[in-house]
Amino acid sequence: MFLKRLFDILASFFGLLILGPVLLIVALLIKIKMPGGPVFFAQKRVGQHGNRFKVIKFRTMSMNHGGNSISVKGESRITPLGKTLRKYKLDELPELWNVLLGQMSFVGPRPDVPGYADKLQGEDRKILFLKPGITGPASMKYASEEELLAQQSDPIKYNDEVIYPDKVRINLEYLKRRTFWLDLKIIIYTVIGKKLEEEWM
Repeated sequence: MFLKRLFDILASFFGLLILGPVLLIVALLIKIKMPGGPVFFAQKRVGQHGNRFKVIKFRTMSMNHGGNSISVKGESRITPLGKTLRKYKLDELPELWNVLLGQMSFVGPRPDVPGYADKLQGEDRKILFLKPGITGPASMKYASEEELLAQQSDPIKYNDEVIYPDKVRINLEYLKRRTFWLDLKIIIYTVIGKKLEEEWM
């Protein structure tokens, strides 16, 4: 989709330009409040057509925590500053660079770690036709995913058996219905905190 890619390039470029001071302030805060580690967190994820790339975020966790890929609200490995960055999604601002490079889009499924994407079978693998996104219908439904997982006795099992399959279902629906105008609607709804129609839920 030409319009989608053009929008991604222009919006990510000007986003990085305009938000430059915010990015710098966050980077300085991480250096001051979370010393002894890098500012950015880079992790291999599965992108379009199954190609691997490194997603870039601001670091929100302590070093050498040895945790798994599922994050739960209140975990000790998430630093106080990290909690604030996650709450306001500021940790995801560096992903604008991934969008500019063409590894991600503004709208699409969240990029999975290889362990999850590799388990996709049959029809479900069609979601790999899509570029991963910063936001999307599934991300909007599970905007409070960490809080939801924190309420479960077995967060990993609940994610694997309930949340992840539901995200796949929603992303397949997005694949069928996606248009440039739907993307704009999703971006606007994400910014203003409005939920999509019940049919997506």
